[in-house]
Amino acid sequence: MTAVTRNDYVVRAIRPDDWERVRQLRLDALRDPVAHLAFLETYEEAASKPDSFWQDRAVGSGEGSTTAQQFIAEALDGTWAGSVTVLMEEPGTQDWAGNPVERRQGHAAGVFVRPEHRGNGLIEALFASGLAWAWQQDAERVRLFVHEDNLRAQTAYRRIGFAPSGLVVAFSKDETADELEFVLERPS
Repeated sequence: MTAVTRNDYVVRAIRPDDWERVRQLRLDALRDPVAHLAFLETYEEAASKPDSFWQDRAVGSGEGSTTAQQFIAEALDGTWAGSVTVLMEEPGTQDWAGNPVERRQGHAAGVFVRPEHRGNGLIEALFASGLAWAWQQDAERVRLFVHEDNLRAQTAYRRIGFAPSGLVVAFSKDETADELEFVLERPS
């Protein structure tokens, strides 16, 4: 594996004027062969959303937001090679599955690295930025959910330091399958 150097990619938060590229990266991610395991929406659902949805998303998870932040890795040629979004969850609320949120935590979602950029440590660079932002927001931990059959993603998350918490939820697109919660506690 060739390690990523800071000269290979620029990892940064998206900006509001990036909305068209945010849309395109999401649509590309939803064409990935494991998209049916990794994402809760389909290509058709995302493609049908109006420009205003993507504009709002780029503002709501862009630079300066304290509730969500989407980080992208831009290659030297300007290609967006990958992305991770971290959403803040507050104690006393319910998460997307209806479970109570008991701690201030980040929730990593929308993780995608283009196939030609995989296996070089880019996912670690994206998560380093996402985790640093979550810690700046006083998150006690960061969590994510991964499909039980998505072993490639599980391996990557373990390499970063995430571990299964034991919480298992039914996969919303197929109640016969499960998603596993992986967590990473805030370093002391």
